[in-house]
Amino acid sequence: MTRSAHPLARHLVLIVTLKLALLTALWLAFFRAARVEVDAEIAAAHLVAPAAAPGVRP
Repeated sequence: MTRSAHPLARHLVLIVTLKLALLTALWLAFFRAARVEVDAEIAAAHLVAPAAAPGVRP
């Protein structure tokens, strides 16, 4: 088979590559520096807290 036998496959690979590049650029521009500070005591208290009753919102 020649290289031009699968133009759809080549087109799909190109589109997926462009989408991945765009998503990477967006992540680098907007989300890279986002950090969440986690306090060990608060995390531990959250994990061992009793479950809320059904239908009760915190």
